Amino acid sequence: MPTIRLQTLIAAPVEACFELSLSVDAHTASMARSDERAIGPVTSGVLGPGESVTWRARHFGIPFTMTSRIVEHEPPHRFVDEQVSGPFGRWWHEHRFEAGDGGTLMTDVVEFASPLGPLGRVVDRLVLTSYLTRLLTVRNEWIAGNLGRGPG
Repeated sequence: MPTIRLQTLIAAPVEACFELSLSVDAHTASMARSDERAIGPVTSGVLGPGESVTWRARHFGIPFTMTSRIVEHEPPHRFVDEQVSGPFGRWWHEHRFEAGDGGTLMTDVVEFASPLGPLGRVVDRLVLTSYLTRLLTVRNEWIAGNLGRGPG
């Protein structure tokens, strides 16, 4: 199963990074290129433990809908969202926030798998790992740019 690990240094307090990362509005703004938007049940504000959001987006010219839920919530250091329904066979996204010199080290760990068995594994390897890494990088850069940018 593919795993993506990204680290972003943000010149802002842990609490601010944690809250912005749970913001439906911030997510929508950071994913504007894929026309990602929340369609329910939560459509704005900051997600809390157990809350779900359904996203609609366009990737590769194809519309996708995915519902994820906050399944672990440990403010202000960690939360996990997991796909409840959607295009992936598995989607698990851990967000970690650690105070450090000059701000917060934000770490994303994503485990994902496409459906369709062997064909899905080929798509994951050849296309989705790099595509999803770029999407997460853009999102993290948006967060860093809106909270303050640290070195790196």
